[in-house]
Amino acid sequence: MSAPASDLERPATTPAFQQISAGRRTKNTIATVLMVSAFVIAVAPLVWLLVTVLQKGFTHVLNSNWWQKSLAGLTGRQAGGGVYHAIYGTLIQALMCAVIAVPIALMVAIYLVEYGRRSRLAKAITFTVDILSGVPSIVAALFIYALWVTTFGLPRSAFAVSLALVMLMIPVVVRTTEELLKIVPDELREASYALGIPKWKTIVKIVVPTALSGIITGIMLAIARVMGETAPVLILVGYTQFINYDPFGGNMASLPLFMNSERLTINDIGEARVWGAAVTLILIITVINLLATLISRLTAVKSK
Repeated sequence: MSAPASDLERPATTPAFQQISAGRRTKNTIATVLMVSAFVIAVAPLVWLLVTVLQKGFTHVLNSNWWQKSLAGLTGRQAGGGVYHAIYGTLIQALMCAVIAVPIALMVAIYLVEYGRRSRLAKAITFTVDILSGVPSIVAALFIYALWVTTFGLPRSAFAVSLALVMLMIPVVVRTTEELLKIVPDELREASYALGIPKWKTIVKIVVPTALSGIITGIMLAIARVMGETAPVLILVGYTQFINYDPFGGNMASLPLFMNSERLTINDIGEARVWGAAVTLILIITVINLLATLISRLTAVKSK
């Protein structure tokens, strides 16, 4: 006697994926709404800020004189001029900071990951880096002022600003590089050691190149961060309307210092220059981030 057709059509096992219950669908909808709402709340102030800055300052960056001239010979109530002197100061201070901070931070990160794992010195360095990462910029500026100006008797200068920025940049680069070196597979190191390659050459030729893409991105982002710091330039260097090419002597303008100086003029011309300088700083940081993305892609490890 044959089995009923309904029994033959019945699956042998229960399906793995059951229909989602109404309660789970409701919870999923509520969670989705909450996440989207949190995203909108977080992004809305950023969008509002960018729109406001662009509306009030974008006209300045469209003027070629804004990029090619300084405020030499102009008073706070005279229109015209540009931020050439401030752009140069911002870039040279960030460059000197990177030249000092990047090698130190890379060597510290390599020691922590490759040589000093779980050692007392590594723990002390990690603790120090954690402390530095939480130090306010004004504290770093006051420390350099006490050491550079008060103790050594050296003048306030753009180089002193760079020294303060070094203290802010090192912990960022150390943390970024340390995490990137940790994710390099140990199999690559072991294969290199098995071929008789020394440890230092393994680090230079295999470990660092593997993580180079992310390291460069972290360095560029750290540079972009320190370029907007205001406290070090307010304490360690004076403002000037003229271009000063010497970072070791004399006053030197920068975009944050330029905005603070023009803000004190209390007129429409100074206010417009503040917004223009803000747009200029945003554009420079955007270009740096785009360069970081491009370099990261070009230096990324190619795989089939």
